Amino acid sequence: QVQLVESGGGSVQAGGSLRLSCAPSGYPYSSYSIGWFRQVSGKEREGVAGIYPGGGGTVYAGSVKGRFTISQDNAENTLYLQMNNLQPEDTAMYYCAADFRSLVAESVNYWGQGTQVIVSS
Repeated sequence: QVQLVESGGGSVQAGGSLRLSCAPSGYPYSSYSIGWFRQVSGKEREGVAGIYPGGGGTVYAGSVKGRFTISQDNAENTLYLQMNNLQPEDTAMYYCAADFRSLVAESVNYWGQGTQVIVSS
């Protein structure tokens, strides 16, 4: 069973950038899909980006494609989300997630505690 700890959230002006990090622990975390979801209060949690194991590729939500980049370190034990050209609509709590079938929140088996991102105009 994996544990996920996010960091890197904060407040930025529109057009700015942030890099989120997720540190997984617990074997066999490297065998799981891993990615990022976000949620605004009162709304459903939505998928942002994910990486599938064993060369399964990456997937992005259409709303962030071209602005956000998901990546892992060489040891596959730290996940990153580089967020560029942030917009107010990106304001949300961002969650690291592991072991999911797709970018659908109901399919996720493990969640981090969340890190807040606030983008002001």
